[in-house]
Amino acid sequence: MTLPPRLLAADQVAGRVSVLDLPDGRERAVLTGRHLAEHAGFLALPGDRAAFVDDRAGELLVLSPYAAERGGDLVETAVPVAVPAEHLAADPAGRRLAVTTGLGRNWSAWSDLLTVVDLDGPRGPDAVRVRTRTGEPGVTLLGGPDPLVVLRHREPGELAAYRHGRLLAAPAACPPVEPDHRLPLPDDDGHGDAHDPVTGRLFAAAGSGVHRARRDGDRLVAEPPLPWAAGGRSGGRGYYLRLDPVRRMLWSCVRGGPADPESWPEWTNDAWWHRLDTGATGRLDLGPGLVFRLAVAARHTAFARVHPDGDELVLLAAPTAPGEDPRITARLPLPAMSGAPRRGSTPWDGVQRRAIAASPGGSLVAVTRGGHGEIHLFDADRAEQVTTLRTPTPLDEGGHLALLTPGDGAAADPVGR
Repeated sequence: MTLPPRLLAADQVAGRVSVLDLPDGRERAVLTGRHLAEHAGFLALPGDRAAFVDDRAGELLVLSPYAAERGGDLVETAVPVAVPAEHLAADPAGRRLAVTTGLGRNWSAWSDLLTVVDLDGPRGPDAVRVRTRTGEPGVTLLGGPDPLVVLRHREPGELAAYRHGRLLAAPAACPPVEPDHRLPLPDDDGHGDAHDPVTGRLFAAAGSGVHRARRDGDRLVAEPPLPWAAGGRSGGRGYYLRLDPVRRMLWSCVRGGPADPESWPEWTNDAWWHRLDTGATGRLDLGPGLVFRLAVAARHTAFARVHPDGDELVLLAAPTAPGEDPRITARLPLPAMSGAPRRGSTPWDGVQRRAIAASPGGSLVAVTRGGHGEIHLFDADRAEQVTTLRTPTPLDEGGHLALLTPGDGAAADPVGR
């Protein structure tokens, strides 16, 4: 039996997560009273599964969207974790996970709790909370029999490495735990993390570039950083990193222009890419406005751009031959959002946003229309819209999406998106 692509559509404000068949939008399952931690997002796991953190209940949920066909339940596992969840990541095997805490709906970071999880412990799923350092840390897990949990800290910038097994053996009552190793970073503005399980490298975005490190026993060894300047274009920095496991590329969006958030329509945005195996790096102009997260499809990389003059989905064809660079193949208009960011105000406070998702195993790209309860579905190969899916809740703040295709290999990117 050939199983269709499925879309996980979360309305974190309304507290609803639905599983939809694509492209027809048939709802196969639904979770109510579940509030996804939007910043941590969905994490792809082996076996066509996905995980997310319920920020209200304080639980990590592992979903099996194809459970009905395989004789199981949609919620495979629920494990208690500390919240508000900032970042979520797994080791390459998908067994050991970590959840960091951050701001939540607060103006400054206040929690120093880190949760480590073993989904296949001796007595079943196990989770332990420890205290580390207050902030908004990113997280990656470098593989091996005992993975290294690496936190990327700001102010001062630092990579802090902990052996997963030592954290899991910590006593009750959230004890403070010192890292097994520290690696200073030259920047205090880190934002964005990725991990390549093939080479074991981790990547951390900061103002000065993409900092790299690899595991050496229980230590981290720094490697030369990657500059944001590339392809004859310079200026700006990336706030997001994503691994493309199909083409073995690292992606980001480099933002430049005025520092004032109220001048966001004048921000510049470049798609930044780096070939992991050859070292080639480049940039492409996406246009002004707000661009943040991106999605990786089988033959394209997709960006949603928000601007007062009109929003659009920008599709970049992935390189298919050695030496070939990505290129923009389509700019598809998106219908306006009634609560969209406006000129003279910030693009993230009390406004609607867009979520975007794709699967490395297919050509479909989904983009939300925040506040309208709509998901626009596109075929990147044909550069055209397929349909509009309507949800029973408004998808305020843009909602959040994950698109799965059986056997798509998405779990090779072990960081929540």
